Amino acid sequence: MDDHRFGEVRVRVADRVATLILAAPGRRNALTPGFVDDIVAAVDHAETRADVGALVVAAEGAAFCAGADLGELDGADEKVLRRIYAAFLRVRATPLPTVAAVAGPAVGAGLNLALACDLRVAGRSALFDARFAAIGLHPGGGVSWLLREAAGPAAATAMLLFDQRVDGATAARIGLAWACVEDDEVPAAAHRLAARAARVPGDLSRLIKSTLSDTRGLDHSGSLELELGRQVWSTTQPWYRERRAARPRSKG
Repeated sequence: MDDHRFGEVRVRVADRVATLILAAPGRRNALTPGFVDDIVAAVDHAETRADVGALVVAAEGAAFCAGADLGELDGADEKVLRRIYAAFLRVRATPLPTVAAVAGPAVGAGLNLALACDLRVAGRSALFDARFAAIGLHPGGGVSWLLREAAGPAAATAMLLFDQRVDGATAARIGLAWACVEDDEVPAAAHRLAARAARVPGDLSRLIKSTLSDTRGLDHSGSLELELGRQVWSTTQPWYRERRAARPRSKG
């Protein structure tokens, strides 16, 4: 197992999966400017490695991420807010497949960090809590869009306007999380999920992730045409020929 540390973020690499572990449990992994820089550096590191094909975001302690340090928000201007956003925007921007391993609360910007990942595995103790309106703050970081994408408009409205909190089991039921497992099983379940994506050839997984984004807003016909050229390209790649040769031809 390969371990690195970037300030308050540990990076562990195994099975072609880089696990970024938020390691500031004393303040419930609340985001400070320095912590944001550590997260960005850790994602940068994972992307440069040829032995990494997927990314898990996990956390130490009783909370996944308690959001932004509230002291940073008092009188915050656009520059300050964008500095906080940089943590989850960097995770969202990576071409690597990403999974959030959420045990305990994911609050405010911490919710955004979980939503920035492609999928989420929730523990029984997980609590997805927007909390913006409850503290007199308008939602930020694109969370209204992220929540609609993940769980639909009703869930986004309930969480952002009606201050509804979603536990792990409910998150799995409404599509906010892919699965809900016991807390002690969350890291392994997230790792197994990420390892499946990591086994896909890197260029292919990156293109599939791009396609999932590029087809938003297209109808079926538009999606078909966009996928067509990319599927043709994939049939010409060496990994397709290798994997096709390894499978017996079907008879019919």
